Amino acid sequence: MIVLKHVLVADDFGPASSAALKYGRAFARTFGATLHVLHVVENLFLKPTAVDPHDIKAARARSLHDRLTHDDHTVLHVRPVVETSDAPAEAIAAYARTNGVDLIVMGTHGRSAMAQILMGSVAERVVRTAPCPVLTVRHPEHDFVMPDAGPQATARA
Repeated sequence: MIVLKHVLVADDFGPASSAALKYGRAFARTFGATLHVLHVVENLFLKPTAVDPHDIKAARARSLHDRLTHDDHTVLHVRPVVETSDAPAEAIAAYARTNGVDLIVMGTHGRSAMAQILMGSVAERVVRTAPCPVLTVRHPEHDFVMPDAGPQATARA
């Protein structure tokens, strides 16, 4: 029997992450799990930048909050988290390990093998280092998460 108590969605605010969030919500709802949504901000504290790194982190936290719904808070008991790291894959795996995450859901850009070799992939590194299963979601691809049927569809069945 599969039991999921904590589902983590790694979110970079891109289209693939939006699809991953949809999947993460569905898993959390199906299993009655807590939904964790993690955004990793690049560590700019030691790099010269015109913007205060604290302001960037605060803006990302607001963006993450804006992506979450009322149901995320009330039904899925969402835990939105923004962390700063030079290595996002390691930060995602460490968060999963520390918080007892049972499943990581994250978007992937579906790059070619050559692009993977040249640039690497956060998703690929998370798959190799995570303490739990990782579901990678490409966008757009095959979508098996359907909207809730609602009471009318149930009455017809």
